[in-house]
Amino acid sequence: MQEDDQYYMHQCLDLAKIALAAGDPPVGVVIVFEGKIIGTGIESGKTTGDITNHAEILAVRDAIKNGYLDQLQMSVMYTTHEPCIMCAYVIRHHRIPEIIYGTAVPFVGGSTSKFNILATQDVPKWGAGPKIIDGICLKECIQLNEDFKKRLAKS
Repeated sequence: MQEDDQYYMHQCLDLAKIALAAGDPPVGVVIVFEGKIIGTGIESGKTTGDITNHAEILAVRDAIKNGYLDQLQMSVMYTTHEPCIMCAYVIRHHRIPEIIYGTAVPFVGGSTSKFNILATQDVPKWGAGPKIIDGICLKECIQLNEDFKKRLAKS
């Protein structure tokens, strides 16, 4: 693991803590282009009632709003969680070439589930899938998930 990966994943963890404090799953995302964070996202699907408000999608929207649409295909997405199949579609559409995440998402993960949207070659024009690195800051990501599960059990 590179020092930069650790640095950017800690940024994601800080964003995930904000999501958790609001009552959402603890997912935080940063998109990095040439060493600069060009987009950030904080999971808010639960609190907004809009399931499309996943942190990865919000980070892509933020990067586009900040004027970096063309740079997405040369950027790295860091996220506390493996992107789900919905977010994986957005990643593939924008051709983000590298995904670095903490913990896997069983059943609906865009890479580890049977719905492997991040690697499929079955969609014309998508080209090769992104390079994927997992397990970065895994312990911290798992702990945030445990904290979220405890909150759900209390409500």
